[in-house]
Amino acid sequence: MGKQDSPKSPRPRSLIPDESSGLNDCQLRWTEMLNNSDPSLGRRISHWEKSTLVKSFKNDNSVLKYTSFKGVCSGKRQIRWLRRHTRSIIFTFTLMGFFLLLDSLMFSLFDPKFLKNIPPPRNEHSPKERNGGYEYDQEKSPVMYSRLLHMAAVSLTERDADREETKFWKESYPQTAMWKPCADKKLKRAGTVNNRTGFILVSANGGLNQQRVAVCNAVAVASLLNATLVIPKFLYSNVWNDPSQFDDIYQEETFTNILKDDIDIVKELPSYLKSIDLKSIGSLVTDSEIAKEATPDEYINNILPILLRNKIVHFLGFGNRLGFEQLPSHLQKLRCKCNFHALKFAPKIQKTGSLLVKRIRKYATERSMLENQLLGSFISTVVPLKTEASPSKYLALHLRFEVDMVAYSMCDFGGGINETKHLQSYREDHFPLLLERLKKTDRPILPEDLRKMGRCPLTPEEAALVLAGLGFDRGTYIYLAGSHIYGGKSRMLPLKSLYPNLVTKEDLLTPSELEPFNNFTSQLAALDFIACAVSDVFAITDSGSQLSNLVSGFRTYYGEGNYPTLRPIKKRLAAILQENSTIKWGSFDNRVKKMIEEGQRVRTREYGRSIYRQPRCKDCMCKHH
Repeated sequence: MGKQDSPKSPRPRSLIPDESSGLNDCQLRWTEMLNNSDPSLGRRISHWEKSTLVKSFKNDNSVLKYTSFKGVCSGKRQIRWLRRHTRSIIFTFTLMGFFLLLDSLMFSLFDPKFLKNIPPPRNEHSPKERNGGYEYDQEKSPVMYSRLLHMAAVSLTERDADREETKFWKESYPQTAMWKPCADKKLKRAGTVNNRTGFILVSANGGLNQQRVAVCNAVAVASLLNATLVIPKFLYSNVWNDPSQFDDIYQEETFTNILKDDIDIVKELPSYLKSIDLKSIGSLVTDSEIAKEATPDEYINNILPILLRNKIVHFLGFGNRLGFEQLPSHLQKLRCKCNFHALKFAPKIQKTGSLLVKRIRKYATERSMLENQLLGSFISTVVPLKTEASPSKYLALHLRFEVDMVAYSMCDFGGGINETKHLQSYREDHFPLLLERLKKTDRPILPEDLRKMGRCPLTPEEAALVLAGLGFDRGTYIYLAGSHIYGGKSRMLPLKSLYPNLVTKEDLLTPSELEPFNNFTSQLAALDFIACAVSDVFAITDSGSQLSNLVSGFRTYYGEGNYPTLRPIKKRLAAILQENSTIKWGSFDNRVKKMIEEGQRVRTREYGRSIYRQPRCKDCMCKHH
């Protein structure tokens, strides 16, 4: 293809796509602006006029040498030519004016800081090569896929002009509506409710979501061993720094009443058992003494004898210590009943959660089964805002890009040598056992290999590219769950530049409204849980996250086909992003859409999978045809 200024070009370059780069002219001119070298549209027009006039009057000088009569004829021909081509000339100037206006519009849409920080597209895209150009500096934004970001920005601009709404605001498969909640249906129990084998104490570790799983597992174990469950305790952790106990987060009376037909639950031990040294009599059982995802037989063979002998067992650090297979159907159903029905958030959490949702949506949301479970009566007390605007749909995004996740992954994130040193220092302080294991390996896995295997947490930049590929427009309201994104504002810059309507609970609630939750990380996490669960769309960036898994499970259980969840397949996404230097935007968004649709297929719970994440099974939900 000839250059734009070449006289061989039959029409202006702006109408001819550049097939070699995969970018159209609109995208190329935006790229040139980023390099502070925006070509002058006026120069293109004057050159086009010049080439046209030279072609029309190329013989004028020779004609004038012979006779003035021929000069007059030539002048008449010029006038006739201009008359015949008046419309074409006007059309050409109008078209060029349109592109000049489009240039100005596109430039005004983007944050100048973002434009300044993004380097021009480069062909190389290996992690090693990328790191050479960046230093870990809070003032700079580490960008790994600059070319794709350029194309995403142009695509969003075009979508805004078309006012086209993405189909991913709704479930991809209508079959999701066929599954209904039914774990709360009463069942005939094989044994009696008068549990006489003894008492089970549970001290659960971790954060909000790990503790929730521990409580429901403890309910199932108590039923399995025909024991009485004491209201679980939550261990204080230096990681979570939260002294909250059960009744600070959940409604204790509701928990007891909903499960009263299944197990006995008491608030505390009887007085004659309180003073016993449980460790000395062998009734203290730590999580290291129970296999991860243990079978019912392991509890019957190892724990039941202790319970029968001492009338008490204390599970210290109890967590994910009950498997999902080889469990009687009534116990699986009981776990679902505990998680989806019995564990209701405390009133102060429900009240603030309803306020949070109202401020995102800008109105009092219509009550659904999901909202009723999570917000109770508080959602109906919210007064709608007096506005003629339509209620705001919103997407909740759970970014798992905290420093511990980033450091533990051993991946490279394009932040340069300073970032590498900082993460290594963090590992030495917080993950010494990880480093010891790595020293013993003969062949450590390289960061680029970890990325190819899909083991790296998604960056805010990668999350933005996925959302753009799915067609969510720039005006999309996004609730960001979690906090303390590694790299801070500079790391968030690519996401915020493409999606400026990005908010957190700290943005939506006043300091006085947040004050009761300060220094209580689990209670703050409960607010994120609510905002994510009732969102119109929930986007996950890490399938290993407990919050993401529990929230997606709630949306499946209560969703009735109205609460889609976006779950990227990180290995497939990594393969797509590896083609950053060559892939065309049409191919990128098509492959991203297929990846997400694959994750949304209606499947029953797979073998070994968590029933809290995948409740679509006969023990937890009922299928209606």
